[in-house]
Amino acid sequence: MAIASIPGWSSREEAWPALPFAEWKDTYATLHRYTQVLGKVRLALTPPENHWWNVSFRVTARGLTTTLIPYGNGGFEVDFDFLASELRFLTSRGDVRVMELTARPVAEFYRDVMATLRSLGIEVRIWEQPVEIPDDTTPFSEDRHHDTYVAEHARRWWRALLQADLVLKEFRARFTGKCSPVQFFWGSFDLAVTRFAGRPAPMKEGADAVTAEAYCEEVCSAGFWPGTEALGGAAFYCYAAPEPTGFSAARVEPAEGGYDPRLKEFLLPYESVRRSRDPRAYLLEFLQTSYDACADLGKWDRDRLERPLIIPESLKAARGVGGGTAAEQPTADTHV
Repeated sequence: MAIASIPGWSSREEAWPALPFAEWKDTYATLHRYTQVLGKVRLALTPPENHWWNVSFRVTARGLTTTLIPYGNGGFEVDFDFLASELRFLTSRGDVRVMELTARPVAEFYRDVMATLRSLGIEVRIWEQPVEIPDDTTPFSEDRHHDTYVAEHARRWWRALLQADLVLKEFRARFTGKCSPVQFFWGSFDLAVTRFAGRPAPMKEGADAVTAEAYCEEVCSAGFWPGTEALGGAAFYCYAAPEPTGFSAARVEPAEGGYDPRLKEFLLPYESVRRSRDPRAYLLEFLQTSYDACADLGKWDRDRLERPLIIPESLKAARGVGGGTAAEQPTADTHV
């Protein structure tokens, strides 16, 4: 049965909502800092992983989650629930604390988050200055000018993020080489998936420790971010690092996608995706053709990196799946 026929599932308009940047930019600015407070808690308490994968969040059926953060002999997680407009703290001891997600200054949000953690016996110190927001580095405890939170605006953005997550996971499944999870980075406030060529990359001149670790191997990264007012708002992107010769001039489909020389990325407007006849297929075409340009021009070993999945015969039989590569095998009817 198609999901579209199940009562209660979102219509396409609800699933891919309008995201006019000027309308939600103030909520975005506040929410960006809210996520950084919890992101820095995760950074402070988790063991470092390659390419900083230990700091990222994941998209959930209701919002975003830090996933499990170790502490003492157990752990805890914090969930942004955009449907209920709540921030939920859960521990492995069974404790639950709930904060309302509402309009309040970042300073008050920071104060209440840290107080809630202390009430759970969790002691942590973080660097209060926001990162990757160069126009305003006011410490969280002093930031009283970012105080806008419109629940419906946050909810629309999350619904778009959810769709991006689903399509990026489908795109990720086509690649069997080293690949990141589909993950939300609270620094840049974007959802990303990164494919690796399997070769070391030359060190970027002047790179700090974070950048050096993130780009120590050749990569092709794609994702979704809110964009800027000048760019017309939210967009999907793809970039190569290091960028192979000819990448900027490569042909990428659909035609609405194009290379931005300032960002050194291919961009596809979110608005073009949501208005297309089939947003999933439209977006997958952009992701695939931009990756193709990177892999072909960068001379990636595609036969090795895109090998067919090895699926046990018993699992194939249970699912009624025949031969062929993973890309050729049927999937469930889940059109929205």
